[in-house]
Parts: sequence; C-alpha cells; structure tokens
Amino acid sequence: MTAQIRRIAFALTAATAMFGAAGAALAQNLFAPAITVNDQVITGFELEQRTQMLRLFRAPGNPAELARTQLIEERLKAEAADEAGLEVTQEGLEAGMEEFAGRTNLTPDEFVQRLQAGGVSPEAFREFVRSGVLWRELVRARFANRVQISEDEVDRALGALSGGSSVQVLLSEIIMPAPPQEMEAVMARAERISQIDTLPAFAAEARRYSASGSRGRGGRMGWMPITQLPPQLRPIILSLAPGEVTDPLPLENAVALFQLRAIEETEVQAPDYAAIEYAAYYIDGGRSEAALARAARIAAEVDTCDDLYGVAKGQPPEVLERDAKAPGDIPADVAVELAKLDPGEVSTALTRANGQTLVFLMLCGRTPALAEDQDRESIRLQLRAQRLQSYAEGYLAQLKADARIIEQ
Repeated sequence: MTAQIRRIAFALTAATAMFGAAGAALAQNLFAPAITVNDQVITGFELEQRTQMLRLFRAPGNPAELARTQLIEERLKAEAADEAGLEVTQEGLEAGMEEFAGRTNLTPDEFVQRLQAGGVSPEAFREFVRSGVLWRELVRARFANRVQISEDEVDRALGALSGGSSVQVLLSEIIMPAPPQEMEAVMARAERISQIDTLPAFAAEARRYSASGSRGRGGRMGWMPITQLPPQLRPIILSLAPGEVTDPLPLENAVALFQLRAIEETEVQAPDYAAIEYAAYYIDGGRSEAALARAARIAAEVDTCDDLYGVAKGQPPEVLERDAKAPGDIPADVAVELAKLDPGEVSTALTRANGQTLVFLMLCGRTPALAEDQDRESIRLQLRAQRLQSYAEGYLAQLKADARIIEQ
C-alpha cells in the first residue's frame, strides 16, 4: 500500500510540475489508470515517462512496448516484496542510483540532470532504480539458500573456458544514421524492417538504407564466433531463428538491425576476450563526401593503429583516442563495428556530435581471456548469479501467470 501511495504522489507531483495549474485537467487525465495489475494502477503518465527514459537509455526494441512490460513486471515484483515484508532503505536506493549512474561515469546528480534535459523526471528514475533494488533483495531472500555451487561445477566451468565446441553465426546487418532530428523517422523505418523474414527483402533494405561497409553486399557479413560479438548482443542473436531480424537497436546517432542467416556449432573453441584495443580518429564533416573521401585516403595510408599518430600529428590531442577495454565496457555502437573487423581493418560507419563528426575506427587487437587467469571465486560468483537469475525468471513467470492484468 505504501508503494502504491508513493507512486500516486509521484504521478500527481510530476504532472503538476510539468503542466502547472492550468493543466490540472490534463494532469488528471495523465493520472487516469492505463493498466491495472491485480489491485495496482499504472498511469498514462508513468508509461510516458518510462518510454522516454528507455529512449534516452537507447534500450533495444520498441520503447513503448518495453515500458509497458517493465511497469507491469515491477508492480508484480513490488506486490511480492510487500507480502515478504521487504522495503528499500534510503541508503539502498542511493547506492542503487550511484551504481546505475556510474555505468556512464556520471554521478547520480549529473545523471538525473541529463534525464531531466530529456524530459524525464527524477522521480521516474528513482522508482525505476527502487524496483530493481527491491527485486534483487527479494530474489536473494527467497532463493539464496538454494544456490550452492560445488567445486565440481567450478571445475567444469573452467574446463569449458579452455576447450570444447563453439557457436558461430552468419549475420546480415543494417546500420542507419539517425541524428536527433531524424531519430523518430528512422526508428519507424527500423520497426518496419524488423518485421522482415526473408533474406532477399532484408538485403534490399540494406542496399537502400545501410551506411555500413557491407551495404553493397546487401548487409551480408561472413561467419564469426559468437564470442566476437558485444556481450549485450549475443543473447539477442542466439534468440533468433534463421531469417528472423532483431528489434531495432538504438546506438549513438544510429539504429542497427541484424538478421540471422545461419548458425552452427564448431569443434574449435573460440576464445573469449579479456580486452579489445582500438583507435578512433575524428574527422569533421560527418558523412559528407569530403569527410568520407578523407577517411578513404587515410585508410589507404595506414596499416596499424600506430600509424594514426602520424595522421593526427600537429592536431589537437582529442582528435585521436586509443583505448583497451573489456568487451562489456565498450560503447555498443563501437563494439558492433569492432566485432566485424580484423586487426588493422577500419570502419567509417559511425558518427559523433549529432552526425557532424565522422569516426575513423580501427581495430588494434584482441587479448584472449585465458582459463588459467580465471579466479575460482569469480567463477563461483558468476555461476551463483546465473542460478539466481534462473530462479528469478521462473518466479516472475509464475507471478505473471497468476496476475490479473487489465488494459484500460
């Protein structure tokens, strides 16, 4: 009940703040129930706020549909936590906000300011984090005693890292530039393309709209190990059947789509990577003919990342960046492009500064993660987290099956 009252207060306060006294009727409209989950209400305002927040997060998929799913699940999670007598403390909430903001190297205040600039209230972010913290505590309280990882399981996990079979995939891609003023139109086009289920139709769209180097091949890429893809993309690709297309994947100033053409298991174990080193040289002019021509000249002159220091000589230091990062720490759009490259190869599919700067991206190298470098305790923690996640997914599915969900 306390959580429901807090959400009601949040909706009224935020709506009034956004629309003022003159918009009282509009605020009341926004507060009207849009979805009822058991006895709990989800308002239109909450749906709007979550949808916009997911757009700012560049969450893959349809933001409105994902917002609906998340809010329904959060009501069920909150109800289960209330029955278990769990609440999030102020300290726990602040720690959760700090952890989430830290993923973007921002403080909570800085992160909230960015959200506000994008039309999302601080209350919407706090409720989002509160739900995540509460669910994590509930899952631990309910299932932690069931999760015991044996030494044999750790040994098997370490063995899997050092040998065995591996999955490789054959993909087609479409990377469409989407500066802020065009994002809505590009997303609408991407939603249409995501419904395609034949290879020729996807190839035709790639030739027409893609900015990637594979455009001339209808977006077709060669076989690649699944471990070469960004970690956040792997489960999305593995969930596809041949011919199926991912939901639109928002990137920085772009939208990506991938179609699975084939998948196979090989006897050779593909390595996981501990670090990926890459360089980015920034060229003024975005995707203009002059900028692309300059990028082509540079590509003809350089063979390694070290050569780019000569290209950038005499220019401001910020025109060239070189990093070595864990795969999960690399920005999603950069990670997608790097997955397609061999060391010394180049991509010019990305832009920055709202499309005004072209990114000349070169892969320097990949460092494999060696099984002997894996700490047994870290493996144990990973297995424990996976087991808890499995229990959590089953529990949530049960809550959904038992729920009364009414769309207004």
